[in-house]
Amino acid sequence: MIRGWRAQQRRREVVRAVLLGAGIAIVLLPIVWTALAAIGIEPNNNTSPPSWVVVPSLDHLAEVSVVEPAFWQELATSVGVSAAAALLATALSFLAAYGIARSMGPALRHLSPGLLVLASLPVMAYVLPLSDLLRRLGLLDSLPGLTFAEAAVTAPLAVYVLSAHLAGTSRETEEAARLEGASLAKLLGSIVLPAAAPIVAATAIVLFVLDWNMLLIPLVLTGIDVRTLPVILTDFFTLEREVEWPTAAAALTISLVPLLILVGLFHRLLERFSLGGDASEPA
Repeated sequence: MIRGWRAQQRRREVVRAVLLGAGIAIVLLPIVWTALAAIGIEPNNNTSPPSWVVVPSLDHLAEVSVVEPAFWQELATSVGVSAAAALLATALSFLAAYGIARSMGPALRHLSPGLLVLASLPVMAYVLPLSDLLRRLGLLDSLPGLTFAEAAVTAPLAVYVLSAHLAGTSRETEEAARLEGASLAKLLGSIVLPAAAPIVAATAIVLFVLDWNMLLIPLVLTGIDVRTLPVILTDFFTLEREVEWPTAAAALTISLVPLLILVGLFHRLLERFSLGGDASEPA
């Protein structure tokens, strides 16, 4: 009986491993295909049967700046705007989340679905009012305007995550600090923020990824003076440009590098990010 149970467990583990491997392969296949094309390894459909052209070269990576001379400047713009928007949204959302978690108490569970709905709204629902607001403020096609817009779009998700986390934390240390006369600023800076630092950092990283990949907001709110990488990448696939696939693949591959570096450095922090509320310490 024990042998049968162990055999059944092994079969389940094998099935899980196969499904996990298949899922990883499906996710990585387009990325690997693009990266291979970027270095000159691609299928040749002009032969029968189709074959592979294996001529590794970095020429296509160099051609990116020829096709789009401002590519590296736009890459830097995307990094700067995404980082600034993520930090701004996280900072403001942390303050809002603390106020919500400490003032609403049990009523927070009724507010959470509303925050999640705001975080799930189509970006177009934000684009039109943000466009009108930035136009009135004279911030259209500007770095501050784009930063504020992206922060506004991602802030509901940050408030949802942080408020759920803060609502599940103990308040004893905060109450003791209040009795000793600690101000709100000292309370937040010395007690609440250090305790919530991992989930705050994980939220900021997730927001950076969302801002990095955001297309519609910069596409509508910017024009000539400010252009981000997702907007530029659309140019590589327009019929008017007639850019060869290996060069477009090289641009796509370069655009993945900052994200790969970020996730590689902070992947342990990302384990703290949870939409289910309090993120416990990893085992």
